[in-house]
Amino acid sequence: MSVSVLCAVDISNRDQDVGVLRQAARMADLDSARLDVMTVLPDFGETWVSGFFEKDHHDKAIEAAHAQLVRLCTETLGEERNASIRHVVATGTAYKEILKVADAARSDLIVVGAHKPDLRDYLLGPNASRVVRHAPVSVFVVRG
Repeated sequence: MSVSVLCAVDISNRDQDVGVLRQAARMADLDSARLDVMTVLPDFGETWVSGFFEKDHHDKAIEAAHAQLVRLCTETLGEERNASIRHVVATGTAYKEILKVADAARSDLIVVGAHKPDLRDYLLGPNASRVVRHAPVSVFVVRG
């Protein structure tokens, strides 16, 4: 029985993650669990790359990502369902941030997508496979 389900989506793959989001919502609804939906932005702030961006670039990127995440949830699940979702935007390495958010939210289940796998990843994307290997809770992988 799940109390909290964390769904990780890549907002740059909008159409591909619609199925991931729908599956996470179905699984959360089965147990009347809270649904948290997150996305992870790359961290440009701690590298020499950050010098090429305006100082408020990160804040603007977070705001834009949050708006896009809310829009994805609303368009996919409807306004009523979206109202009860916690939307989270993290910055950093995708699998590390997914695990951090799952721990902080005390998630019982993590739902991730596996898109465009490379043969060296044994038919599972690199972030999804790392989440599966390192998560202390169950992980449901939705193939896209």
